[in-house]
Amino acid sequence: MATNVIMPALGIAQETGKLLQWLKTEGQMVTKGEVLMVVETDKTTVEIEAGASGILSQVSAQVGQDVPVGQVIALIAEPGESLPIKTQPHVQTAPAESPILSSESPRGKGSVEASPLARRIAEENHIDLSKVKPGGGRIEKADVVAYIEKLIKMPGARLSAASPKARQAAQERGVKLVDIPGSGPEGAVLFADVMASAKTMPAAAIETTAPGEIIKPGTVWRIMAERTTQSWTTVPHFYLSREANASRLITWRERAQKRMSEKITYTDLIVRLVAAALLEHPRVNAMWKDGAIHVNPDVNIGLAVAIADGLVVPVIHGTQNMNIAAIARQRNDLVARAQNGKLKPDDISGGTFTISNLGMFGIDSFNAIVNAPQAAILAVGRIVERVVPHDGRPAIQSMMTLTLSCDHRAVDGARGAQFLQTLAEMIEEPLGLLD
Repeated sequence: MATNVIMPALGIAQETGKLLQWLKTEGQMVTKGEVLMVVETDKTTVEIEAGASGILSQVSAQVGQDVPVGQVIALIAEPGESLPIKTQPHVQTAPAESPILSSESPRGKGSVEASPLARRIAEENHIDLSKVKPGGGRIEKADVVAYIEKLIKMPGARLSAASPKARQAAQERGVKLVDIPGSGPEGAVLFADVMASAKTMPAAAIETTAPGEIIKPGTVWRIMAERTTQSWTTVPHFYLSREANASRLITWRERAQKRMSEKITYTDLIVRLVAAALLEHPRVNAMWKDGAIHVNPDVNIGLAVAIADGLVVPVIHGTQNMNIAAIARQRNDLVARAQNGKLKPDDISGGTFTISNLGMFGIDSFNAIVNAPQAAILAVGRIVERVVPHDGRPAIQSMMTLTLSCDHRAVDGARGAQFLQTLAEMIEEPLGLLD
């Protein structure tokens, strides 16, 4: 029986998703767990895996199209399975990137009879199938290959074949594939080639003009800009700041590190303490949605992670049931995959509270923008030695500043202050929470 391929819901408030790329073409065999498509949500771009093995059939969503969440956009059929005839034929548009052959324009929109393999090769190389002469009744692989070879021999032509993942990475970074030397078979551009080039190229497209530079950001940065603008203009923010003595937090981290193989960071400790504090103040672990306050039963903490192209917020799920070692393992894995573009849909969905820590950059304090529809976000500053009163005398203590940004529709000042007070007390006396 055929399996539906649907536009997934990757966020609580998400209504649609944009299809950025099909990594398989209609008629091609797919394997369960294999990356099938790339989708852009209101948070970031993610790779969606196939939910079953079979033949990709009846593709109805076009690249660049915004599709409602839950809508069926294709089927994965078992080999030999008979499917109902589609009422609307699907024409897949090519990804919006530069032509692969400098002497050839992107493929046209004409309907041409071709084998699935021939069509796939043509799509990967932006070949206009209407210009390919078939040797028989329809265009086959050999016809497309012969046409490509003919183009390569033309003056000034350059073939830049690339893997689907490399194409997506180049598109997000505003990099032209023809400018990247490929290390794959016959000079094909691989994902590693794009990433290597990105180290010497700007993450976004830069246009130099008389007044100055114009930066055209990639997809991740654009999404970040849109989401923060929406949150800032629609969420009534207010801020609460408090200092906490981090001396015992430092001691607990040193002790925990001696007992554990995983690297323990202050972020790991803060995640554990925030989870405990949220259990005592569940209204802060809530969200404003459809004119009502929704209190979340689980504590799923998102971590703001800076990557080359912007900001993503992977989520550690069920932190209320995790110890420090488990949090550290999860945090390390999520951050590594975020920086390598390997996050999965579950990694960025379901967050109920967000932490943004800029202490490692020497920042004392800052105001973060609420990650809507969540009710609050915690901004964490660096730990720094300050002269403060201690037992009635001035003393040098390790202090840190915590700033809580709240959505006033879901959290009032008193509730926010009570949560921040509890968190500060836990930092100053962590007890056994850091084991």
